[in-house]
Amino acid sequence: MEKRIKINIAIFVLLVGMACMFTAVVTDYWAVLSPQVKKVNETCEAAHFGLWRLCKKHIYISADVYDEKHGCGPITLPGDENCTYFGHFTPGQDSEIFEHKTQKEYNISAAAISIFSLAFMILGSLCLIGSCTGKGKGRLYLLKPAGMFFAFSGLCSFISLEVMRQSVKRMIESEDTIWIQHNYSWSFGCACAGFVLLFLTGIALLILSMPQMPRNPWETCMDAEPEQVE
Repeated sequence: MEKRIKINIAIFVLLVGMACMFTAVVTDYWAVLSPQVKKVNETCEAAHFGLWRLCKKHIYISADVYDEKHGCGPITLPGDENCTYFGHFTPGQDSEIFEHKTQKEYNISAAAISIFSLAFMILGSLCLIGSCTGKGKGRLYLLKPAGMFFAFSGLCSFISLEVMRQSVKRMIESEDTIWIQHNYSWSFGCACAGFVLLFLTGIALLILSMPQMPRNPWETCMDAEPEQVE
């Protein structure tokens, strides 16, 4: 397979990874939390949150929809929902549980690190645009920083995922929390996919942009003929 085709495939995979990561950052279904349901045919309060927003949902649990595995849920059931931006970062009655039972600094760190991930994605995208519009050696040269930026973006995504996971874990393990069940939802899955695609494809793009290996043992990399990517 020609190098140009491999690079085009890598760029396509990077676009998918960027879409996954951007979707994860702007949505708030990283974690879904459910309290214990002591009685059926009553309303309970579940919650889901992401990096920026906390949503609490009042769900009516009837006997025919009650499932012990989901507790107060699933979150897709109809109900009144109240969402607040940064509600789990600030004190107050609505965020009391999150203020004291969640490690607030963990959530803020996860949000901040995700911003670095987006920044690296933007820098990598600018390098890709320059590579696509450039000519000659400039095309391959710009692919090197692009690959590094995307790899750094994937690494930041992984750190943000782990920080968020530790935040939820500490909250669930607290003796005072009302949340007894939790699960990581589709936004968390998008972030995982974004991490894998960005990191691995960024490394692959960096390798593809390297000079070709010498054909003969006595030939150095500097002596090898430059490889053209049309």
